Parts: sequence; structure tokens; C-alpha cells
Amino acid sequence: MSDAIRTSHAGSLPRTTELLTANAAGTAQGREEFDALLTRSVVDLLQKQKDLGITEPNDGEYGHAMASEFDYGAWWHYSFNRTNGLEISGEGLWNLPVQRSEPGNIRLTSFADRRDRNLFPRAYSDPDAGTDTGSQPGFPQAIGPISYAGHDAVARDITNLKKGLQRAGYEESRGFLNSLSPASAARVENLHYSSYEEFVWAWADVLREEYLAITDAGLIVQIDDPSLAENFDQINPEPTPAEYRAFTQLSIDALNYALRGIDPQQVRVHTCWGSWHGPHVTDLPFSVIVDQVLSINAAGITFEAANARHAHEWRIWEDVALPEDKYIIPGIVSHSTNVVEHPELVAERVERFARLVGPERIVASTDCGLGGRVHPEIALAKLEALVAGTELASARLARTVAA
Repeated sequence: MSDAIRTSHAGSLPRTTELLTANAAGTAQGREEFDALLTRSVVDLLQKQKDLGITEPNDGEYGHAMASEFDYGAWWHYSFNRTNGLEISGEGLWNLPVQRSEPGNIRLTSFADRRDRNLFPRAYSDPDAGTDTGSQPGFPQAIGPISYAGHDAVARDITNLKKGLQRAGYEESRGFLNSLSPASAARVENLHYSSYEEFVWAWADVLREEYLAITDAGLIVQIDDPSLAENFDQINPEPTPAEYRAFTQLSIDALNYALRGIDPQQVRVHTCWGSWHGPHVTDLPFSVIVDQVLSINAAGITFEAANARHAHEWRIWEDVALPEDKYIIPGIVSHSTNVVEHPELVAERVERFARLVGPERIVASTDCGLGGRVHPEIALAKLEALVAGTELASARLARTVAA
């Protein structure tokens, strides 16, 4: 068995200019032509990851940016294309009415009413401040019962990833595909279900079909669930830790329900505080929910650990016992800066975690997706630094054991 520490990333990787151009063309191009381009792009990306030294690869989420009614191409918007019962809203999440919470009645407010934005209103409204969250047109509303409609799309993603894994020489079981969590999906406006809770459970039934498709194909599913931590900033006024934990338990329960019967070793869950480049001073400390995250039926736990708001939280693992059947996938390089981490810093960060949980129970990764948040050249350099630094750490730890 190799002593080398494994490497991966959070999922989204920069798309090629050709793929972006084709997606922007939408229905003006032939579907077969686009599908062929998508397949070539995924296959090339798997080879690139192999050449870089990434051991746990994916398709870069290339299959999630598709020309359709809900064509946004962002990390969660793809699910709108794969769900019946939705229609476009002219308002979107930014202009929904402000919903203030009360004790015993925690509610998510509009995106524009986030507490971090309220603390830095001029910075967030300044296009030159670097806090841009991207263009956000109208979002869908649930106007009727929702159901899964993505069977052909996820089958295409599976086929493309498997083809890329095979041609690059990866073991099939190493590949993962990203999928949305029920609570993260439920942040679109609900005009049909009687409550937020009912809406979350409905999404659990919808998304379970995608989880099953991916894992039945022998691949790993990564559940992207920023709602676990990011929702904290979207509750006004700030809830107590106990109130937030109670609110978040619904997210955990619904996700575990959707994952029932699936081998946890085929599941990794990604939690983060949102990838936008804001101050993030209202971020929830990871320590508040780490035990809840560990209760998810997922063997792999991926979280931010490199950016300036969360790099110190590696110390959590001095006190939190990692269950024997789980491993961690900490962010070692960050999406939040254009500065490329030095391999020596990467090695230092990797060694910290490896000494706490064991080198065999860590996968060095990125804080969040690199697609769209840093320039493609910088994203490539960050992955190169990640691999180089992890190799340094592996060699040092191996020498320590030998001594």
C-alpha cells in the first residue's frame, strides 16, 4: 500500500473556452455536437488531473453547465434543470422579502439580507471591491410537486466520467460526481409545500435518485451541502448556537434519509461558508456543527481549512475524535485568493492534519471549487502546488515513521 497521501479538490474546475462558448450558444447548436464536445472535455480533464497527480478526480462539474431553461452553470443551479415542478421567478433570491427570525421560529432571510452584507454594504455594492457574487437572474419557484427529471443528464455524467477514468488509467472507484444536498436545494422559493420542512423532505426524495444513480454505477457521490454552515449568515438576527444546531438538524436528517442504504464509503460530503470573496466575518465556527457533520452517512468529510477565516480551525481535530470509518478532506489551498500557496506551506498544513488523524485518513484538497473563482492559469498552479506540497508531506511523514 502506498504511503503517499491522497489528493483531490472540491469539484468545480475551470471550463475550457470552447466549452463555455458552446454552452453560451445554447439551443443554437446541435445537441449531439455539444454532447460530443462535453465528452472530449471531460476525458481531457481526467487526463490533466492524472498528469497533475490528483488521485481522487471528478469531471470538473462540466456536465452541470448545460444550455436549458435554467442556464446558470453555477454549482447548484444545475439541479433546476433536473427537477420537475419549478418555474422561473422574476425576482430571484436577492429580492425576496426580508424574513426576520424569532426565538422558536428560525427562518432564512433573502440573500440580500445576509448579515455579512449588512455589515459591509458599500464593499458588497462596489463592483471594484472584489466581493462580486456574480450575475443572479431570476431563480426558480416551486409551483407544484417536485420530482427528479435528470435521469438522462446524470447518466451522461456517469458515462463521461467513466470514459475519462478509464483512458487516464484511474481505478473507477476513485472517481466522484457532485450532487446537491436537500437543504441547499430548498433555498429556492417555495410556493407549493406547506412548510420549509416539507420542502426539504421533498427535495430529499428528488435528489436520492441522483445519489443512487451515481453510487449504483460504482462511483463516489460528493454531496455539496454549504447550507450546513452558510445558512448561519442568512439568518437575521444571529441565532444562538443551540438555535442554529436545532435548525440544522433538519438538513442532517433529510440528507441521511436520502442516503439510506447507500454505502457510506461511496459518499463524501462538502460543507463550506460560500465561495464568494467577501469578508465572511459572520461565518459560523466549524466547531459548532462538526459533530453534526460527522453524523452524516458519509465516509469523507470535506471542509474549508485554508482561507483566512478558517485556517486556524485545524485545531478542532485535537479535541474531536474522528470516527474509525471516516476520513477528512480538508481544504489545503484556497479559492479565496489569487496568491498560489507555496508547496512548503501546503506540506505544513497537510502534516498538521496527518499527525492528528493519520496520513491514511486525510485527502488533501481545495477549500471550495476553483471554477469561476480564480483564473484558470491560477487554478492549475494551485493544484500543482497542492500535489507538490502533499508529496513533500508524505515523504517527511514516511521518514518520521522509519526513524
